[in-house]
Amino acid sequence: MHIMEGYLPIEWAIVWTIIALPIVAYGVYRLSKITKEHPEAKPLIALMGAFIFILSALKLPSVTGSSSHPTGAGLAAVIFGPAVASVLSVIVLVFQALLLAHGGLTTLGANTLSMGIVGPAIAFGVWVIGKKVRLSTSVVVFTAVALSDLGTYVVTAAQLALAQPIAGTFFESFTYFGAIYAVTQIPLAIGEAILAVLLFDFLVKYKGKLLSSMKVIKLPNLRTEKEVNPQ
Repeated sequence: MHIMEGYLPIEWAIVWTIIALPIVAYGVYRLSKITKEHPEAKPLIALMGAFIFILSALKLPSVTGSSSHPTGAGLAAVIFGPAVASVLSVIVLVFQALLLAHGGLTTLGANTLSMGIVGPAIAFGVWVIGKKVRLSTSVVVFTAVALSDLGTYVVTAAQLALAQPIAGTFFESFTYFGAIYAVTQIPLAIGEAILAVLLFDFLVKYKGKLLSSMKVIKLPNLRTEKEVNPQ
């Protein structure tokens, strides 16, 4: 998904950066608020950042000027919301651009928009809807993360088609890029979703109280009748 350094025309690089900046700024505000209200969540925030870094660094050759890989941002959005996921994603993208030559600084706005904003927004939307209709948590996490991953690549395909309309019209170019991505990205999305379910279940088991206090999940009321109505 990372569009490589220098691949986008400067006007498109500026457009995507302008769109991404206010959302990331709001994410910084949300992150600051969460750490003040739940200081015990800091290790979990760091874990989500590491999760995004590791997964999104596992790249496979794909579309010219980009690559295919899991993103990790969907699970971060489920737990902390899409705005915080955007901040974690942009931090990861900067480190990967500088240390791994994965992505770039001129394409940071475009990569942030696809991986750190649109993908997490999809995941969070699916999570909220899934909870309202009371689907199984595992099913909702799986669906949210898989669609987040696929949504990221739909946006990247559109960004590439707008910047490099190699097949004539935008729609033809978008279809071309999207078809190439689909070969690698669909199985990657499924694999990431399975891993996200396993990690979420682990966090519920060992960090259930924290997730409950952040209103991510609801823990069952384990109080006995004697505790509720003491004699």
